[in-house]
Parts: sequence; structure tokens; C-alpha cells
Amino acid sequence: MLAKPIHLADQVAKQAGWQCLRTECTELRSRAERLATLLRQAARVPDLYERPASRVMADTVQALTKAAAAAGRCFQSHSRLRRFFTLNPASGIPRTLALLDTALVDVAWLIRISSPPNPDDDDDDNDGLLHGLPNIAQNEPMLGMVWDHVARLQTGAHSARAESAATLASLARDSPHFAKYIIEEDGVPPLVRLLKEGGDDARGHAAAALGLLGRDEESAGRLLQSGAAVRHLVGHLASGIINEHARYSVAHAATTTTNGGSRSAATPSPPQPMTSLHSVVLAKSHSVRQGESGSSIHVQHQARKSQMQSVVHSAIAANSTTANGAATPPPTARSSQKQLRPNGSSGRGPRGGGEEDPAAKAEMKAMAAKALWKLARGHVGVCTTITESRALLCFARILEDDDDAGTSLRFYSAMAVMEIARVAEHNLALRQSAFKPSSPAAKAVVDQLLRAVRDAVDDGGDLLRPCVTALGCLSRTFTASETRVVGPLVQLLDEHEATVTREAVVALTKFACTENHLHVNHCKAVVDAGGARHLVQLVYLGDQVQVEALILLCYVALHVPESEEVAQAGVLAVLLWASKQAHMVQDTRVEALLPDARARLELFQSRASR
Repeated sequence: MLAKPIHLADQVAKQAGWQCLRTECTELRSRAERLATLLRQAARVPDLYERPASRVMADTVQALTKAAAAAGRCFQSHSRLRRFFTLNPASGIPRTLALLDTALVDVAWLIRISSPPNPDDDDDDNDGLLHGLPNIAQNEPMLGMVWDHVARLQTGAHSARAESAATLASLARDSPHFAKYIIEEDGVPPLVRLLKEGGDDARGHAAAALGLLGRDEESAGRLLQSGAAVRHLVGHLASGIINEHARYSVAHAATTTTNGGSRSAATPSPPQPMTSLHSVVLAKSHSVRQGESGSSIHVQHQARKSQMQSVVHSAIAANSTTANGAATPPPTARSSQKQLRPNGSSGRGPRGGGEEDPAAKAEMKAMAAKALWKLARGHVGVCTTITESRALLCFARILEDDDDAGTSLRFYSAMAVMEIARVAEHNLALRQSAFKPSSPAAKAVVDQLLRAVRDAVDDGGDLLRPCVTALGCLSRTFTASETRVVGPLVQLLDEHEATVTREAVVALTKFACTENHLHVNHCKAVVDAGGARHLVQLVYLGDQVQVEALILLCYVALHVPESEEVAQAGVLAVLLWASKQAHMVQDTRVEALLPDARARLELFQSRASR
């Protein structure tokens, strides 16, 4: 990218030779030499910001091409006197000089934003101000602002990086156009790096920005292509929610050598606290290696104050067992003294400055959950990474919290669980790994989804809808002994908003459809909970949910036609009526199910009447 403009600048400086006495040639030569010097300086910058650099270099090449054409006329094999009078047109030289001046300013700006701060400067003053608006962004000032803040994320001081991340989060929140700018201008990689390496406040702002950038499927895909780090988002979300560091520690074996040269028995070093959920996962692989070499892992199990904390303990303990399955002793009192603060930071205080405002911290967690929601949509790999990092436990703990201040965090967490469940519905491997019935994490999530459905919080369905959808998507993961799910979903069929009712019908259809191996059990549960009567009313009067209710009623008629409750609810009559409704039978699903359901119900009800 820099080779061509450097070559052109050298060419212009050579062509506007020293023999010519005209002022224009002197100015061309002077600017070309200065520009060549700046371009070579830019080539030595380790991490040149390529997005604005490509536009700067395009304009620089254009200016140097015009300058080369002008200087070429002076360099031709004319007599010296003739060259003095034949540099035409004279009116084009000032414009060419102006273009070169613009290129000089823009290249200097590019070097300035791409260079790391001077370590000798005061950190408070270092990069405290923006680098100014380049000429190439005069018509798009917001683009220039995005460039400046992305550049400060890459090369700025700690405080400047945190401030720029906060500004980018604010821009992404204000407009999807700005969010698109940030993604296109390579703003995601430095945000991810800040999420990994920054202080507490910087990591919070980075998580907020990433959460706001994933507005749609295309943006989420570009985030993944740009290197969004799912595990770090989970770690930020888990900070202060699941304090596994207070209950688990890993001891590293240390061997000593006696004076005689023989090695003494391995003695464990003081346990080190785990600083994130991912540490627990890493501890498993470490424990296998240490188990093979004779070292041990210390696990501390304290009393739980609530059922959820007990579930969290069980899930994490499953990943902290030794290779031989032997029980491990709790750590000593001395080892338990060094613990992390509730916000996940060490006792030395946050790296990025003072303690954050609780409301701001909750907002940052909400943005991390939102980013995970957007990234998980339709992406098996991301969903697998999220579930392997035990984020399901975080989501379950968040959904358990009834604090009104965390409403948005609960909503985004529910949406993330819903998207993971949607992917798992069509991916057997993910269902078996993340939502197997024996998984404490899966149990915790299902408990909270059921709790939200049973409570049926009157929030306009914002939290209820994703919980209902998630339960429907997980229908094939439930065993025959799990009888808690269908009943609460049936209760949502009565006097709820149309959107909630429709989601409940769709979810129940996934339980009752033939593809579900427990469809007979589930259909009986629907009937026992009074679902036949509600479905008949919805088919007659449901408007938006008529067809979906009819499909579910057909499955019930197919699988439990002998039910007395089905006969008393008048299901056969409604099926006969629906078969005469053109707008219903035009649906291909109804066309495939209705004749068989009607015939089977007529058979059993006729037999009962005799």
C-alpha cells in the first residue's frame, strides 16, 4: 500500500529538478521530499491503522500522479530556457500543491493515530484529546470520530482506551449506522483485546460496545469473523454472579531436592483462587495431568444458602474431580484467606481505577448478555462454547434474581438461553452435551424457565415469551419422569396476550408432535391439564393462533383419541367444523394432519358410544 506513493514521491522530487528556477517546480520538489519522508516514516509504524490508511494512500497517489505529470513537463529534454517558459498550464500548479498539502496533513494524522503513546508523557495527559479530523473525513465527520476512537483503543493509554470504548458504546447505542461504521472500520478486534486485557471499567465498556454492535444476524456474523471472544464475555457476565473462587482452589505440586540429591515427596503449594468460570473448565484438564503425575486437587465445599447455589456447586464440582475420582480434602484456612472480591477483581483493587457504580456495572453485564444472545443466534460453534464455559449457570442465576434493576439483564439472558435452545433443537450433539437430564446446569436453567412460566409475570410477555420458546425447543430433552413442564404451558392458553398464547401453543406442539418420542405422555398431560377445552376455544375464536391451535388439537386427537376429556370438550365437532374452513385447510400442515385425526377420533368415540 505504501510502495507506490513512496515511488511516486521520489519520482516527483527527481523530475522537479534543481536545474529549473521556476517557483512552482521548487514547491513541487519540496512537498514531494517531505511527503516521501512521511511515507517512509509511516512504513516504519508497527501497527498502521489500515482502514483510514487505504483511503489516505488512495488520495495521496492521486495527488502525486498529478504532481508527476506537472513535473514531467519540466523534466523533458528541452533547453533550460524553454523549460522555464513551457511549464503549462500554470493554473493547475496551485491545485496540485494544495492536494500535496492535504496529503501531507493526512499522512501525518495517520502516523499520529497509529503510533503508541510516548511512555515519558504523563498517563493522564497521554492521548487525552482526540487527534483531530482528517481531510479525507471532512464530509463524514462521524467516520473520523470512529477512526480516532478505534485508533486510541489500539495505541492509547489505559484511561484513553477505556474512554474510547465507552464512547464507541454510546455511538453504537445511538444509531445502527454508527454501529456499522465501528464494525467496518475494524473496531471489533481492539474491543476484544480490551475485554481480555483491560481494567475492570475498560472491560465493562468493551463488553457494552460488543453487546450493542450485534444488532442483527449480519452484524453478529461479522463480530465472529472479527474475533469476538465468547469466553471473555461469559467471564465478564459471571463476575460477581457465581463466585466459584470462594469454593474451589487448585493446588500445584512442587518437588524439592534434599542435600543428598534425592527428591523428596511432592508437597502442594497454596491453592490459587479461580478468577473466572473458565478457570473451572481449565482445572479439569489440569487435574487430569496432575492426577497422572501424582499431584492432587483441593476442593472446598461450603454450605449453600439457597437451592440455586447448591445447583451451581454441583455443576462446577462435576468439572473439578480428579482423574481417579478420589475425594479431595478442603483447603486450609490460610489458603482460603486470599479470595477475590464479589466483582471478580483481586484484593489489590480494579486495574482500571475506582469501584464502578452498581447501575453502570449492571448495564455492562446486560450488554455482555446481549452480545452472547446475538452471537449465539443460529451458530452451533458459539452455542457450544457458551455451554462449555458454564454460562448456563450464569443465566440461571440471573433469571432467579427478581431485582427490578436487572430487568434488561434478565431479558437478554432469557433471549440468549432461547437462542441456544433453538440451536440445540436441531443439533443432537449440543442437546446431549448441554441439556442432558443429568446436567445440573440444564436443571438449573429449566427450573428458572419453569418459574418464569408459572409466575407468568405481567411484563407484556417480554421475559415470558423467550422462556416459553426455550422450553418448547428443549421438549425432546425431557424424560418421562419430568412432568412439571406441560401443565404450566397449558395454563398460558387461558386469557393471556395473543403473542404469549401463540408461543405456548407452538411450544406444546413440539411436545405433542409425532417426532417427539414421548408424544403420547405429553398429549395425556395436555389433556389432564385442561388443554383440550382451551384449544377448542382457540380454534373457534383465536384469530391469530387458530391454525396453530388446530395443529396441536390434531396431534392430541391422533395420540389420545380414547380420552373422555377429549370427547367432552367437543374436539370432534371442532375438527369437523375446521375441515370446512378454507383458510385453515389451505395450510399444508393442517392438510396432512386433519383427515387422520378426524378419522381416528370418530373411530374411538363411536366405539365408546356403543
